[in-house]
Formats: sequence, structure tokens, C-alpha cells
Amino acid sequence: MADDNKTPVDTISRIKALRKQELSADVLAQGIFNGNKAMLAKAITLLESTRPAHFEKANTVIEKCLARPTNSIRLGITGVPGVGKSSFIESLGTTLTEQGNKVAVLAVDPTSSLSKGSILGDKTRMETLAKDSNAFIRPSPSGTSLGGVAQKTRESIILCEAAGYNVILVETVGVGQSEIAVHSMVDFFLLLKLSGAGDELQGIKRGIMEMADAIAINKADGSNLEHAKLAMTEFSRALHLYPPKANGWTPKVMKCSAMEKTGIEEIWEMVQRFVEHNRKNGFFEKNRQLQNKNWFLQTVDEYIKQFFHQKETFKKEQAKLLTEIEEHKISPFYAAKILLDKITEEL
Repeated sequence: MADDNKTPVDTISRIKALRKQELSADVLAQGIFNGNKAMLAKAITLLESTRPAHFEKANTVIEKCLARPTNSIRLGITGVPGVGKSSFIESLGTTLTEQGNKVAVLAVDPTSSLSKGSILGDKTRMETLAKDSNAFIRPSPSGTSLGGVAQKTRESIILCEAAGYNVILVETVGVGQSEIAVHSMVDFFLLLKLSGAGDELQGIKRGIMEMADAIAINKADGSNLEHAKLAMTEFSRALHLYPPKANGWTPKVMKCSAMEKTGIEEIWEMVQRFVEHNRKNGFFEKNRQLQNKNWFLQTVDEYIKQFFHQKETFKKEQAKLLTEIEEHKISPFYAAKILLDKITEEL
């Protein structure tokens, strides 16, 4: 009866108190295993934190999640701004949940180099999927990370898999020469393209096409349908210019319409054939192992960078050398060597 007498203000205060509550790694991990979205979101926030105090707890949660057996498919989706990535992901995501899958979307929004802020509006753009009980959408800022993904995207994938999501969709901020980092953390790499946008010949020059396991011509509807068919032919020809993939898979070119939800099921069936193909020849597991090695090496590079920038000696010497560079007394190349030599002498 006491709960019935609580005012809305009391309820809001209780919710705020719960949000501020420091949860242990065990509690967070158990919440994730139970499929609790709030706990999953808290854990991802924890691992994205730059506070040293949060590092050990986040690491404990990740290790607990890594020990949990999963059977997921990781799908990376990239394409130029305006190609319809969010619409495509919502259409694919709702199709997958209707089939009984649990879908996690890790969407990355670009961080402003001036204000350091991000809009993080993917939940708004994927309104239907955001309301789906079998879907989890997590927008994250790209920060200083290159490659179109956030710094902790790999770790977020592990947490989502432990929460029972069997399909992980990773959306990048865009496409370009640096947009290859997502390729090193997914099982299937899908490149979305537009027809009639001068993209056909430009695509031939981009190294990103060599990474793609498939190309999907989006917005293939209405008067644009014929253009999409022509684009399919052009991209199919372009793919023949690249050497065969190590896993023996021949990249496909397909068309779809996220708005009309046409071609979406066919693309997913192709992804499933790809995964089955790679599991049979052993490439699936080999690729996951290689990705974990790359994850380790990239993390080492990141921690070395953080270590140097946190040292007071580094900051002082850096400021001194920057002044000398501005006054043209020393080259940036040689200044970097002097700085590193001085810091390593102290180690």
C-alpha cells in the first residue's frame, strides 16, 4: 500500500537515485546476461568512460562477457552520407526481429572537431526499431577514432552478444579510405551505394570496394529502379577487377529499397549463405581469431599514446618543441624523435 501513496516526484527521485547508484561488475554482468537493456547501456557507458577508476570495472565486465558462449553474426554497414544507412538498418532490423532474431545496432555518429559534440540521433531516425522489444540501439560518438567507428565498438559488440543479441549491426559514420576499421571487427561487410549519383565509376577507385563482401544499391524504387539495375551491372563489372577473396567468396551486387522493404530479405539470405560458406571452410573462426589479435595490437597502440600524453614531462617538452616548430627552429619530424627519446630515457 505504501507504494500506492508515492507521488510522481518520489518516483522520479527514486529513478534518479538508481541511475546514480554505483553498480558492481558482477551486478552489471548478471544484468547483461538477463537481457536487461538498462544494464547493458550502463555497461557500455562504463567502458566508454575515460576515467581511470572505471577501467578495471569495465575490464571485469568484458572478461565475464567473453567467457559466455555466443552464436552471433556481426554485420558492418557503410556508405556515403545520404545513401540511407539508417533507413536500411531499420528495415533490415525489423525484418530480422519479425523472424525471431534479437538485433543490436551500434550506430556511430561523427564528432565535431570544433565543439567535440555529437548529435546521436539514430534512435530518432530508427523510431520503429527503437520501440521493438527484441532490438537494442546504441548511438556512440566517434570521438578521435578513425575508421568510422567508436573507440569502444569492439567491446560493445562483446557485451551485446552476451546479452543474447544474435545479430549485431554496426553502422559507420560514412565511407572513404579510412572507413576500413569496421571491416576488422565484423563477419560480413556490406557497402551501400546509390545509383545515378556519379558513384559507379568513383566506386571503382575506392579501396573500400575491395573490402566489401557485397554491394547493395539502395533506393531502388519508383523511377530510380531502372537506374539501380544499370548500377548493378556497372558495379558487377568493377568487382571483377579485384583479386579473388581468401575465403573463396565471390562478392554479390544486389538492389533494395529500404522505404518499400524490397530486397531486404534477399540480402539477409545472402549474408546467411556467406556465413555458412565461411563456417564450412573454417574461415569464419580464423577471421574471428585474427580480429582479436588486431584488437589487441590496436589497443596497445591506444594505451601507449594515452600513457605518453598523461605524463607531465611529455606535456612540458611538447609545449617547448611546438614553440620551436612554430619559429622554424626545428622540423616536426626531428622534434617528435627528440620528444620520444627524452620520455623513453625516463622509463
